[in-house]
Amino acid sequence: MSSTEQEDVRQEIRRGRPRSEAVERSIIEAVVNLLEEGAPLTEISIERIARTAGVGKATIYRRWKGKEELLCDVMKAIEPVDPPLPGTSVRDDLVAMLESLRQRGLAQRSSALLHNVFAQMKSSPKLWDVYHDTVVVARREMGRELIARGVAEGAIRADVPIDVLNDILVGPMLLRTVMRPDAELPEDLSERLVDLALQGLKPQL
Repeated sequence: MSSTEQEDVRQEIRRGRPRSEAVERSIIEAVVNLLEEGAPLTEISIERIARTAGVGKATIYRRWKGKEELLCDVMKAIEPVDPPLPGTSVRDDLVAMLESLRQRGLAQRSSALLHNVFAQMKSSPKLWDVYHDTVVVARREMGRELIARGVAEGAIRADVPIDVLNDILVGPMLLRTVMRPDAELPEDLSERLVDLALQGLKPQL
């Protein structure tokens, strides 16, 4: 973070902006700046982050347990924001959920920073575990809740385990965004995948 950006943060604090929010933003921006400069994750220490953000190490440790937890929040900050679920129907909510995955796939393809960081995360088991436990698990739980609603409302068959149903719905999008980076991700892909899946998962008469 440049001296000008640091001064902006200080001014925000003086104007009454909540101190924790302004400082946390400055720390996250400092990590993003280091990543944009090409610093490998393994070389980004708490000491280096603190020096770049213009704060003490204690300031960082008061907010994050360690580097992995901080980097996880950085990843969430630079990824596309999950859109709110419309709540109009299980079908519409499932489409919104898959659309967030499609947008992440597009972002990783267009952002060298995201692509590079994700590649490094996969070779860092501790960091990947933190990301999985705080981000991936939450998304899978959302999927399970939506499917359970669909079962309760009679839109999805009840004789298949919910985790399997979740994989059936989410799997094709993950395949295209993670395993096949050359696959097309058209705008209507989320709707088509959900509609095809729900057609096959209707309760048996």
